[in-house]
Amino acid sequence: MPPTISWSDLRDRRVGVWGLGVEGRANLRKLAALGVAPQVMVDDAPAGDDVVGTEAGGLEALAGCDVVVKSPGISRLREDLQALEEGGTPVVGGLGLWLAEADRDRVLCITGTKGKSTTTAIAGHLATGLGQRVLLGGNFGTAPWDPEAPQDVDWWVVETSSYQATDVALGPAVVAVTSLSQDHLDWHGGIQNYFGDKLSLCRRPGVRQVVADGDSPLLREHADLLGPTVQWISAGDDPGWTTGLGLLGEHNVRNALVARAGLVALGVPGADDDARIAAAARDFAGLGSRLRPVGRVDGVEFVDDSLSTNVLPTLAAVDAFRGRRVALLVGGHDRGIDYAPLADGLTGRAGLLAICLPDSGPRIAAALRTGAPDVEVREVADLPEGVRAGFEWARPDGVVLLSPAAPSFGRYRNYEERAADFVRTVESLTLS
Repeated sequence: MPPTISWSDLRDRRVGVWGLGVEGRANLRKLAALGVAPQVMVDDAPAGDDVVGTEAGGLEALAGCDVVVKSPGISRLREDLQALEEGGTPVVGGLGLWLAEADRDRVLCITGTKGKSTTTAIAGHLATGLGQRVLLGGNFGTAPWDPEAPQDVDWWVVETSSYQATDVALGPAVVAVTSLSQDHLDWHGGIQNYFGDKLSLCRRPGVRQVVADGDSPLLREHADLLGPTVQWISAGDDPGWTTGLGLLGEHNVRNALVARAGLVALGVPGADDDARIAAAARDFAGLGSRLRPVGRVDGVEFVDDSLSTNVLPTLAAVDAFRGRRVALLVGGHDRGIDYAPLADGLTGRAGLLAICLPDSGPRIAAALRTGAPDVEVREVADLPEGVRAGFEWARPDGVVLLSPAAPSFGRYRNYEERAADFVRTVESLTLS
């Protein structure tokens, strides 16, 4: 567990900042507000014009610091990070520094392999609809410690990645867990390490309640990692208010129920009132690239689920179109995860074409041909070719679903760029 250090503890200390991504920039702004001039190691990106009052240096310069504040993408398994700590330099993260001094009784952290962003957005929407001032932070929105973030709020709802969880020493009052499956195995050093890191937030001092998706088999299997105070949430518990959110898929019903349960556990006024929650649920806009319909061409519906970078949400996305013919665009950056669970989840699924995209496409195709022989499989060279193939196959009234079960990097900068390529190709079909 990382040391218990707060942002205020960094005053009058020699501080290193490791990583200058979105969170790294927030860290710099926080240090500047504290009057701390950091020693900076620029890792994967140039410093840019907005980084001022800092001294650029390399990893060796960090060894001379009293404390190093790292970006969440830097794994604690890295030998250079471990060397710093073995040499007596603590390495901490922004979220952990903030939680060490925040009013944790007003903080809900939302974690899980998938569904975090949707659940965070729903929790924020509901709390706002109940007349509360809420900041959505962490992976979603603004870092709560960023001086540019609003501070006059009633509650903080913080999307927390497995990367960020490893940097936390003191937990929030409530942790909501949406799901559990394989992900980020290279960063965490294996599946059991990933499960332990992902759920470590639940076992930190100060956590008084964990709410978790009881329909997730892996969460049930690893209940011992959730701590002693778990409330299990099931889609069968829905009293009907979730229909007002207008979201596709049973998994989103569970996300909504977990979000509400987190607010109730936190003590948000009105969160336990079904009528008030139903009213608050109206007009939810949803998230881009989460089962987002992007168009219809000659009767074929096109749906963008580019944010699904894991097997679990992809299976949920396919299930959202039960009873319809679906051309599934699947594949992307190859992290080496096992695709047998994808095949298991699609076994017996009639009316499904899996269009396998590089780089993981060949391994996905092999897993499906072995484990899900009822699924038609086709391999293509790129996403536009896949969209066109899916369109021809799905006529006259099927669905072409981009739900890759893999990250985008390597071929795209991010999931948004992949989604934009999908939409662009769909639009081109109307011109051909």
